[in-house]
Amino acid sequence: MILALLLAAAAAAQPASKPAPMSAIDAERAFAADAQKLGQWTAFRKWSTPDALMFVPQPTKAHNFLKGRKNPPVPVYWWPGRSYVSCDGKLAINTGPWVRDFGKSVGYFTTVWVRQADGRWKWIYDAGNEDKFMRDEGGDIAPVNAACPKVPLAPPPQREVPANVKTGGGSSGDGSLSWGWTVAASGERNFFALLWDGKKRQMVIEDKVAAPPR
Repeated sequence: MILALLLAAAAAAQPASKPAPMSAIDAERAFAADAQKLGQWTAFRKWSTPDALMFVPQPTKAHNFLKGRKNPPVPVYWWPGRSYVSCDGKLAINTGPWVRDFGKSVGYFTTVWVRQADGRWKWIYDAGNEDKFMRDEGGDIAPVNAACPKVPLAPPPQREVPANVKTGGGSSGDGSLSWGWTVAASGERNFFALLWDGKKRQMVIEDKVAAPPR
């Protein structure tokens, strides 16, 4: 009896183990859950960095676009279908399906996430498009992690674009995950993500969105 009490006291004295840090997949799911619970645009504001971009169809600071905007009565619902993470664990890109109005319209999204100094994730890029069919992605997915380069990789060379095309993007600090976007004056958009596999950068996401009808 005394031994059992001593063992129980010793176990109680051990410091509690810290919970595992939230992954970018966890963050995406929490973001989507908040959209249902708090409201779509409220969740978008909560989970975004101050300089986060949305496309309507031109690139727009998300907080400027969302300021004072009322939440739609029925929020869009989405979930991560694929997730790519840099070797240093500080940058992630998720993509997957979304559903709106109980399936009346479907499409896909792509979100770029950056791990903050406090360990939380915030998104800096969010875009997508309506599609004819919903992507068959999701479930109990696992992230695809970039290979670790021996030395930090230089950013990939910038693509040449016409003068009237806006462009942006970025890379993880180690260069193992890179992304970029372009938007033409017509509203035509492109997004790409490149993942280092140990030998070269592989294209893992390429979204091409046609210009909206005039």
